[in-house]
Amino acid sequence: MTTTPFTSRHALTRRRLLGAALAAGAAGAAAPLGLARPAWAAGAATPAADGPARLTLPEPTGPHPVGTVPLHLLDASRPDPVAGPGRFRELMASVWYPAREAGDFPLAPWMAEGALRAFLADTGFAIDPALAPLTSGHVGAPVHRAGRRLPVVVYSHGAHSQRADHTVMVQELASHGYVVVTVDHTYDAITEFPDGRVLTPDRSIPMGPKDFAADIRFLLDCVDDLAAGRNPDTDRKPLPAGLLHALDPDRVGMFGWSKGGTATAYTMLTDQRVRAGLSLDGPMQPTITTDLDRPFMMMTAAFTRAEQPDVAGFWQHLRGWRLDVQAQGAVHVSYGDNQVLIPQAAKLLGLTDEQVRGMIGTLDPARAVRIQQAYPVAFFDQHLRHRPSRLLDGPSAAFPEVTYLP
Repeated sequence: MTTTPFTSRHALTRRRLLGAALAAGAAGAAAPLGLARPAWAAGAATPAADGPARLTLPEPTGPHPVGTVPLHLLDASRPDPVAGPGRFRELMASVWYPAREAGDFPLAPWMAEGALRAFLADTGFAIDPALAPLTSGHVGAPVHRAGRRLPVVVYSHGAHSQRADHTVMVQELASHGYVVVTVDHTYDAITEFPDGRVLTPDRSIPMGPKDFAADIRFLLDCVDDLAAGRNPDTDRKPLPAGLLHALDPDRVGMFGWSKGGTATAYTMLTDQRVRAGLSLDGPMQPTITTDLDRPFMMMTAAFTRAEQPDVAGFWQHLRGWRLDVQAQGAVHVSYGDNQVLIPQAAKLLGLTDEQVRGMIGTLDPARAVRIQQAYPVAFFDQHLRHRPSRLLDGPSAAFPEVTYLP
């Protein structure tokens, strides 16, 4: 897929703005977005009172604390297009899950330090990575499992991005009892491997949504391995207690943003293991001409059916349950962590409200967070757990800014 100027422009703006915000934070200015924490997260690390404050992410609202662990994966069925003969495709992934306890398990950073340094280098600021956000995921915490196995959701990021881009949604799903597996699409992501190698997006290597879908199909194989009690980590790194045999390979969903949203559709068209798909403003290019008979939901903003023929055409090929919603005032980056981080960065930089609206639209960030937390959980609850949600039936008084498109 050819990345549209709209998509690439916003990705670049986000990188520069967040890097500048972190640099401003290093000088001592701070105005992070304060959000309530559940009791189990009370021990989360906070910056020293006399030091620079971090950017922050909202806490998840589910009943469980969140655990996470990174995975180093090697797909021996696909040669690496760059590394040379005898080398195969390497991927970094993360598993997020409901934890039995948070305990003293450390909070995971939003990005690994080396990847974050590459992110900051891309912006032109060499500053302390400690000012980046922490997540709500406790690294290595034991898995919470009561009764049956846990439903699974896999995630695909957008062009030139990375697997942390939708942490708000990921940790929200995990807090509600889902195992969420995220992946960096190597050569179209900022990613760091355990040996210290850091790779950044390489525009000379074409990576379309079908390539992303190939990564996800391999990721689904890794889900099958975990469900069967096999550790897919190529370094055989120990896994958190209870993770093996905890995943339910018969209840798998997928979501993705932008190119990852299109990859969600392509994955479902080629792999029956994905039972339900959610696209966050996917452009659905190249044109999709094959019918899809499983549940599919679209949260649209810039790539709407009214404006994008490829999205309208894809909609006509949805033969199963389908839903298209649009939040008023949303733009392409609105359904993701950008909607929370950019306003904080803007306060540090002294940007005007008009400048912020130019980047994230007019959708209120706090309302955007609630939309990001409520709709994906409702969708996957209905189609993976068979828990019908009235939120998906039509306009809701709780979310007056969300339009249900017929």
